[in-house]
Amino acid sequence: MTSSVFKGPMNRRRAPRRISHSQRRDAPTRGEWRQRTQEQRQRHDKAPVDEVEEGERCEQLGKETVPRGSCRTMCPARELRDREAQNRLHRFEMLAGTERDRRPKGDPLHAVKEYSRPAAGKDSTHSSDLRPPAVLLKTVCYLIDDIAASPSQHPWTEIYGFVFDRLRGVKQDMIIQRVSGLNCVAILEPTVRFLIYASYRLCGEPLRLYDPRINETHLQENLSWLLDCYATGEGPYPNQEEFQALGLLYNLGSTRAAQHIMELPERLRSTPTIRLALSINQAFLERNPVRLLRLAQRLSFLQGCALHRHLVTCRRDLLLIFSHAYSSRNCRFPLDRLAQLLSLDMSLTAQLCQAYGVDVNQDNQVVFSKAAFTEYEQGKLHCKLYHSLVAEKQRDLTIGNIVHGCA
Repeated sequence: MTSSVFKGPMNRRRAPRRISHSQRRDAPTRGEWRQRTQEQRQRHDKAPVDEVEEGERCEQLGKETVPRGSCRTMCPARELRDREAQNRLHRFEMLAGTERDRRPKGDPLHAVKEYSRPAAGKDSTHSSDLRPPAVLLKTVCYLIDDIAASPSQHPWTEIYGFVFDRLRGVKQDMIIQRVSGLNCVAILEPTVRFLIYASYRLCGEPLRLYDPRINETHLQENLSWLLDCYATGEGPYPNQEEFQALGLLYNLGSTRAAQHIMELPERLRSTPTIRLALSINQAFLERNPVRLLRLAQRLSFLQGCALHRHLVTCRRDLLLIFSHAYSSRNCRFPLDRLAQLLSLDMSLTAQLCQAYGVDVNQDNQVVFSKAAFTEYEQGKLHCKLYHSLVAEKQRDLTIGNIVHGCA
């Protein structure tokens, strides 16, 4: 017997049963359905227009319509009023004579826009709140000359905290306005110098006053941005040689930093400053601390500031190598000669030896022993005590000279 399902058109697959909207639970009536369909169609017709307008806005922002600042003062008037009302003025920004008031007044000539984290719903692109490049450069010069280099302002940890925050605000305005070219370089160069100098001057300060990691993060970001400006801009950049060398000295041993230098044009790579930095980097990679410290004598003060964070490792390596090379009961090494190699005075050299378990006898002779060498205890060795190699280079240089590159 043949089943009827295989006869004629009945053997086709049955189409799924269609359920009308009126049969569905909670379905709208025909009038409600028609009205809802019209509303959806209107929304559908409007959506592409909104998307196109948003796309055009993004496209314009990406191409030409970049926010341009119109604020001619270092601090926008609206922010100054808000911070006055909220009692959030720094003492460097208070109007003279109102410092002891319950709510001090802000000095429009000394107030500087503070850094503020981006927040949802907050418009940070309003032209009246953004400072154009010329005002940003003026702000940086004020922060360096009138705050950081001022002999009357103290302590320097507070100075650093104020200047560091306000420089972040400058950077924020630069990013929003996409500042580039010579304007960008003119602002970034003193910023990088200030952060390098601060890393040396505030070395060893308590974390609540100075965090070296945060300083390094912002230093690396600004330095990377500056080197990118050199690579992509047309110039001329008369200070490029200086900052290329500073970048390598600060990042000794970094493959990326060395590769960047090797990709520079020959005329720039062969300059004396960069060749010296390359030689120091090579000595660092080869763990040749004697040569490194000898070459470091030729560095400028700011270059020494960039290098100084590697000196502890360099001196430790020297003592470790000598502890193996001169490990003998009868071998004695003159303390004054070791002090010369370490670029330290004799008392600090003896103190450094003691930190690493290296014995110094009563005759000022060093007794090396590979078995006696030990790593220093945390907190026992203070880097700031051993800054003489850098400190002696400062001489009569002022902070203004250092940061503005007049050394």
